[in-house]
Amino acid sequence: MRRHRDDLAVLAGLGGITVAAWVYMVVAARRMSMRDAMFGVRPWTATEFGLTLATWAVMMVAMMVPTAAPMTLLYAAVARKAAAERNPVARTFVFVTGYIAMWTIFSLVATIAQHALDQAALLSPMLVSRSALFGAALLIAAGLYQLTPLKNACLRNCRAPAHFLSRYWRTGNFGAFRMGLRLGAYCVGCCWILMGLLFVGGVMNLLWTAVIAIFVLLEKTIPFGDVSGRFAGAAMILVGALSLAL
Repeated sequence: MRRHRDDLAVLAGLGGITVAAWVYMVVAARRMSMRDAMFGVRPWTATEFGLTLATWAVMMVAMMVPTAAPMTLLYAAVARKAAAERNPVARTFVFVTGYIAMWTIFSLVATIAQHALDQAALLSPMLVSRSALFGAALLIAAGLYQLTPLKNACLRNCRAPAHFLSRYWRTGNFGAFRMGLRLGAYCVGCCWILMGLLFVGGVMNLLWTAVIAIFVLLEKTIPFGDVSGRFAGAAMILVGALSLAL
């Protein structure tokens, strides 16, 4: 009974974080649309950079926290067992904080990339690629990456919670934070180029964002998700090549 109660508490926490992030995304998308309609594109001031970074960070929470649920539940189970044996370990939220921290680091890189693309006039006000060539190149690059050994190695760690925790277990709060960081690093290695596809359908296109988030979740959690990911990669290459040909 306690196990189910604790699992529900963990899922409720992750769900609450995810819902709050999606609500923020909806509000941010509406504000951006109204702002661009009234004032046009704003210059890249320090404030604008900070707001863009915050938006990317919240978006990564919305998209990636649900995919860490299996790993988080297993960590919570280990923590619960250790507490019952009077050998407590760091609380689950420390582990999750490390995971989110790694995606926040990625968000900084994504913000810098968005700034560079904007300066090169490759993005529309709604953050969609203006260049068919650039969009096709992103699709082909994402598809090719799906087939690489690095992608497969990162995905294996994301899909195997027991293997990951047994291999990388560390004690103490800092150890739990490091484990979260490491899991986040594997997830970034698995999904970074898929996040680049946001520039194809629109960074603030919530439907497109949800499609990518669902794909990542299924790839990490369903049986044969790794195989379906390779088929999806082949489809991305095909769509990108067709876009170049048309």
